[in-house]
Amino acid sequence: MKQQYKEYLKLNKNILLGFSASIVISAVASQSLSSQQNYVNATVTLVVDYIVYFTTFGALFYLDNRKKYLLESGQVDRHGLKRDLIKVISSLGIGEVIYTITRWSLQYSLLADSYPAYMASLVSQAISTCIYMATVNLSAKIMRLYKDDT
Repeated sequence: MKQQYKEYLKLNKNILLGFSASIVISAVASQSLSSQQNYVNATVTLVVDYIVYFTTFGALFYLDNRKKYLLESGQVDRHGLKRDLIKVISSLGIGEVIYTITRWSLQYSLLADSYPAYMASLVSQAISTCIYMATVNLSAKIMRLYKDDT
């Protein structure tokens, strides 16, 4: 398998594991806030989602890439690291904007339609995650995050 595809698989694995952790915690947070106004529930749940997701994703991404930017001298390849971080942050950033709008509006709508809070959180996050994954992968491909060396 080409190294390029392995890198995409690692990125997607980290994203999915981050979302797996955040989906459970977000549902619990949403249910505990079920007595609050719908906009408060959706907003606080989204904040909890982001904290859990970025903590998990960041830790996993670091573990997968910590040796990638080391030179033979033991120094960090700052140029390569900076270049790739800009591409990763840009790819994730585009996806995050779409994810935030989709997640918040879906959860708010489902809460307004009298869905149980945990279910509104689970459904909105599942749909938003699918859209996010497509956006991030498309952005990473367009930005040539993992260039094909052939």
